[in-house]
Amino acid sequence: MTSKIHIPKISKVTNMSGIKSFVGRKMTKPVKFMGEDIKISKLSVSEVMSIQEKAKSLEGDDAAGFGILKTVIISAVEGGADLTDADFESFPMDELSKLSAEIMKFSGIGGEQGK
Repeated sequence: MTSKIHIPKISKVTNMSGIKSFVGRKMTKPVKFMGEDIKISKLSVSEVMSIQEKAKSLEGDDAAGFGILKTVIISAVEGGADLTDADFESFPMDELSKLSAEIMKFSGIGGEQGK
C-alpha cells in the first residue's frame, strides 16, 4: 500500500520595493545634549498625532507639559526608553527643552522643519 504525502507549496518570497519598503524605518541624526553627541530619530506620524492630542489639553499645566516633553524624548532619543522620572529630574531643564525642540523640528513640527 502506498500513501500520498501532501507537501504544501511554498510561494516565492520577493523583496519589497517602492514606498512599502520604508515602513518602520527611522531617520536619525546626531545632536548635542549637554555638550555631547546623542542620536535622535524623527517621530512617526502616530507619535506626532499622539503628542499633539496631549498638548491640546495643556492650558498652563506645567506638569502635563513636562510629561509631553518626556514622551518626546523617550520616543526619539536613542536609549530614551531606559530613562526614569528621577533621571529626567536630574537634567537641566533648558537642555531638555532644547533637545525636545530639536526633535520636534527634525520631525517636521515647528519652524525650520526636517533640518
